[in-house]
Parts: sequence; structure tokens; C-alpha cells
Amino acid sequence: MQENIIEIESLDMDARGVGHLQNEDGSPGKVVFVEGALPGERVSYLTLKKKKNWEVGRMTVMHRESALRMKPKCVHFETCGGCSMQHLEPSAQVAVKQRVLEDNLARIGKVRPETIMRPMYGPTWGYRYRARLSVRYVQKKDTVLVGFHEKKSAYVADISSCEILPPHVSKMLLPLRALIGALSIFEQLPQIELAVGDNVTAMVLRIMAPLTPADELKLKAFADAWDVQWWLQEKGPETAAPYYPLDKELYYLLPEFGVKMPFKPVDFTQVNHLINRVLVAKALRLLAVEAQDRVADLFCGLGNFTLPLATQGREVVGIEGSTALTERALENARANGLSAKTSFSTRNLFDMTTADLIALGKFDRMLIDPPRDGAMAVCEALAGLRQSRPELLPKRIVYVSCSPSTLARDAGVLVLEAGYVLKQAGVVNMFPHTSHVESMAVFELA
Repeated sequence: MQENIIEIESLDMDARGVGHLQNEDGSPGKVVFVEGALPGERVSYLTLKKKKNWEVGRMTVMHRESALRMKPKCVHFETCGGCSMQHLEPSAQVAVKQRVLEDNLARIGKVRPETIMRPMYGPTWGYRYRARLSVRYVQKKDTVLVGFHEKKSAYVADISSCEILPPHVSKMLLPLRALIGALSIFEQLPQIELAVGDNVTAMVLRIMAPLTPADELKLKAFADAWDVQWWLQEKGPETAAPYYPLDKELYYLLPEFGVKMPFKPVDFTQVNHLINRVLVAKALRLLAVEAQDRVADLFCGLGNFTLPLATQGREVVGIEGSTALTERALENARANGLSAKTSFSTRNLFDMTTADLIALGKFDRMLIDPPRDGAMAVCEALAGLRQSRPELLPKRIVYVSCSPSTLARDAGVLVLEAGYVLKQAGVVNMFPHTSHVESMAVFELA
């Protein structure tokens, strides 16, 4: 393995420094990704992996340090894989993500927004209200570990605290390790799903063997001491059920819209509840729904956007690929007194066609909030509407994305084929100290 010196120019999406080796004529040559290095730094690195056009290395010596470098707050940052950017000043993290979004839009979608939105910020510490914690008994250490995986490893990191989990959960990590180590099934409990609601902290134990009466007593005592609600999951996520105590309901609030959202700890909900409130409010302001509007909420989930939209428009149609989710969304609408203005439909949005959109009728506005795969079929169906039934095209679309590359791809279809203008785009700092980029874009019919 060879050690070299390099100037770092930028960061990639894994928070690695990016630089170039020089060719003999002085021109930029092979790209190098250096773990631990930041833009503006001059570092020595040890090559870990080498290919014809690129290589990966690990920083060994700092020759010139970036003014944006910070001491990580978490003592486990170097080993734990839960974060990748704690060594970079938080506003600079957001700037990196903004550049990633703009680069993706230009390079993949061949589009540029008319306006770059100001980034949406929330808390930078203690924000992670959802997490999947791995559990492992390590025979060599004769202890149970609970936490995230080590960086680029299948091993569970040996952590005693976590700065991105809520403080009360971080304080629970060592007692949780002790509890699981005292259970009879400590080697048959691979993970804990964490979900913090506005009123209760729920933890789902994935159990591969039945609990003994002694195990049950220990779980109940822990729940009473730490104000936790245990759920048990014997097989797939659909088997998760509340265990103890049974008199608590897991929910989060969207107070600006008077909405209460019950959910299960295995449901998809936003990791950062406080920034979710900002996200929903911003999306609705950008969508600018009027009282007479009929609105589509695609990939609606439990109704995170649908229910707030129903407080503003004439009718909101939520569409999702899972019947279980649309039924739950309807229950939530009823519980919030919004069922008269909402309806929910189950269909595979990855197979959406222009004929499907025509059958759904005219929508004045549309909100799209897809998973990482994006909404290519929906965007192509909208492009088809432009050719066959342009009068059915919604005049404004707000697209909420968790993947800048698929947003860029879909934006290209909406602008270049469906006749929309990309009015605004910007990032949402949903996951501080990680390389995950959440973003939002606004499209208006030309």
C-alpha cells in the first residue's frame, strides 16, 4: 500500500474527501476518495483500493487543516457508522448537500431551478426519533452490544452513548445492554426498532424464541423504570404488536394543522419529527392549495401530508401501494375529523400510466413523496397527459425527495417532456451529521 500527498477539492456522498492525482503534464488525473479528509485540506493518505480510474484511501497525516473542521461531539465517531460528517461544521454540511442536489439536477436531469430555496434546518443533536438498533452477543467480550454498525462493517459498534439519539434514549443504551444480557434469549434477539412519539418511547424487540416468565418480569420492570412501551415482533414487521404497557398510544403531532398522527413503531415515519413539522408546513405553503382545489398526494403513507392538505383544499386523494397503509390513513383521517375531504386509493405507483391518471380525473395540485426509487412512472404518465389530455395536468407539483439522483432524473422528465418549469429546489437537513440528502422541488406548468 502506497502513501501519497493530495489536495482535497470536495466531498462525495459518503463524506470522503475528493481530490485528483496529477498527470505528468500537470493536468488533473485519477480521482482519489480519501476517508477523513475535508475540502481545502492537504493530506497524506494510504491507498486502500486502486482501480484504473479511481482509488480509495485513508488519511494518515494532516499537512493543512480546513477552517471548517470540528472536533466530533461523539466519542464513538471514529468507529460507529451512525454518522459520517461530525468532523465538518454543520452549516458546511448543508452546503455540501445543496451542491450535491444542484450537481445532480444539472448532470442527471439537465435542469436548473429558477430559485435555490434556503435550506430547512432543525435540531442537529438528539434528533433521531426513529432508529434500528442492532443487537449482538460478543462471546470474546462476554457482553451484549446495542447500537449501529461499525463503519463499513457488519460488526455492531461498542457504544455507551449516542449524540444523535434523544438524550433519554442515549442514557438507556448501557441499561438496555444489561437488560438484554440478563434475558434467557439474549442470543436470539437480533435487533430493536426504536420509535419515539410525542407521548411515549416504543421499542420493538425482534425475538427468535419465546420469552420466559422471568424474562417478562424483567422487561416490565425496565418499562416502568424508563417509561418505555415494549412491542414484540416474532416474524415479519406485520407481526409487531404492543406487549407492555398496553394503555399508551404512539403518535406525533402536526400542531400547525391540528393533526394527531397515530403510528406503529414499524411504520415508515420521518426520523426527525421536528424537521418534519417544518417540511410539511413548507410543502403546503409551496403547493399553495386554494379552497376549491382537488389535490393528489402520491405515496401518501399514513397521511403525513394528506391530512394537513385536507384542512386547506376541497378534496385530497391519497394514493399508496399498500392496502394496510391506506386503511390506516383513512382511520387517521376519521380520527382527525377529515374523512369527508379525503379519500384513499391503493395502487402500484411504480406502474402508473397515463390512462390511470386520466381515470383519476383532474387534480389542481399534486404532492409526490416517493421512496428512494423515485417516481419515474408517475412523471412519464404526466408527460403522456401533456400529449393526450393537457387540460388534466396539475398546475403545480411539489416533489419531496430522499434521493437527489432520482429527483434529478424525474425532474428531467417533468421539465423536458411534461412541460413543467422547475421553479425552486433546496435541501432539508433531515439527517444532520450524515451524508443523507433530503430535498424538495417545486414544478409549475409552463
